[in-house]
Amino acid sequence: MSFSAFAQHKKPNIIFILTDDQRWDALGFAGNTLIQTPEMDKLAAEGTYFENAFVTTPICAASRASLITGLYERTHGYTFGQGDLKEVYAANSYPAKLREAGYFTGFYGKFGIQYPDFSSFFDEGENYDRNGKFNDRRGYFFKTIDKDTVHLTRYTSQQAIDFIGNAPGDKPFMLSLSFSAPHAHDPAELQYFWSAAYDTMYQNLVIPEPLLQENKYFEAQPAYVRTGENRTRWHWRYDTPEKYQHSVKGYYRMISEVDAEIGNIRKALEEKGLADNTVIILMGDNGYFLGERQLAGKWLMYDNSLRVPLIVYDPRQAGGVINPAFALNIDVPATIMDYAGVTPPKTWQGTSLRSRQLAKRKDFLTEHLWQVDIIAPSEAIRTEQWKYFRYINDPSHEELYDLRADPLETNNLAKDPAHQATLKKLREKMEKKIVEYLKDRVE
Repeated sequence: MSFSAFAQHKKPNIIFILTDDQRWDALGFAGNTLIQTPEMDKLAAEGTYFENAFVTTPICAASRASLITGLYERTHGYTFGQGDLKEVYAANSYPAKLREAGYFTGFYGKFGIQYPDFSSFFDEGENYDRNGKFNDRRGYFFKTIDKDTVHLTRYTSQQAIDFIGNAPGDKPFMLSLSFSAPHAHDPAELQYFWSAAYDTMYQNLVIPEPLLQENKYFEAQPAYVRTGENRTRWHWRYDTPEKYQHSVKGYYRMISEVDAEIGNIRKALEEKGLADNTVIILMGDNGYFLGERQLAGKWLMYDNSLRVPLIVYDPRQAGGVINPAFALNIDVPATIMDYAGVTPPKTWQGTSLRSRQLAKRKDFLTEHLWQVDIIAPSEAIRTEQWKYFRYINDPSHEELYDLRADPLETNNLAKDPAHQATLKKLREKMEKKIVEYLKDRVE
């Protein structure tokens, strides 16, 4: 073997696992004593757990575009209804760059980005999601393994296991896995579907009622939120005690099923002798309301929508680290490139999660820019103490929270005379960031 090939082969393999709608506390390691996630907990305990991880846009399309481009939605401009991801951003994405650098690349699951040449990103892969043709369990049960119809989670795991088993020995690999679970199957009455092996899991458990369920927290929302999609989906999932118990247990079962498959994937790495040189990154694509404020879904600027689990496991380094720094979805591409020894594009806006620069991040922008009647677009800035946000089409409605005194974001200080200086400072800082990110946008 030539020296260059040997050096390349010693680079770590990388697996990036993305779950769909898994909020930050739907994880045992995060302190949830109800959910069973032993494999994710093991990754967190043996790796680095980022306890303050957030997405910059709480919706799947824009968040996933940010995850491959390292850019804010304000810059890449991609979300639902905006056409294809622009070629200039696709060409600078982490899968394109790693493939150029000699990594063997693969992707299985929900790509979630409209782009006509998916195959140009990856050496091997398949792009699929829940089947919207069906309004029942077939939304999740339509793929087969050896002629047996299986849950999408099981199918995605098997694609990963096969990819690992067949990966070439003379190259490192980069595998992106995007599970559809635990996303509800929106067209279906029952919403959540899992494999039969998980039917009895959580069945004798009584899920505690959601926080902030009192009417006053719902009534405090603007009319366009009270009548919007967050409320519509609350009726689908949580508007009776029976629905709430079924939905949260279903949501937990689906996460536990993903968790078990992560264990199977790690076993495949062990069997091929790759476990000691494979970095695993795990993240959720956005947060999720589980009935708080009598709402469902994501999309809003509350932490329910924005906070996600984020774990980086490197078997070559000592683990057991809990990192308190702000970590963002736009940091994941820079982290992948860092592990691969590839210089990221200068245009990227994230920071490697391995960098000491991460601790210097004291604030960040979040935004949801999709202009659609059922979801009010909004934008926010968050610091270690404060969060300020407003609705783009109704800028007169502002919300300001002291997160140290009020972590549940219940006491809106935006109209409090004592906090006008803070509000003005944050508003100006947010608007400055918006201008900066717009400058980098390519039309």
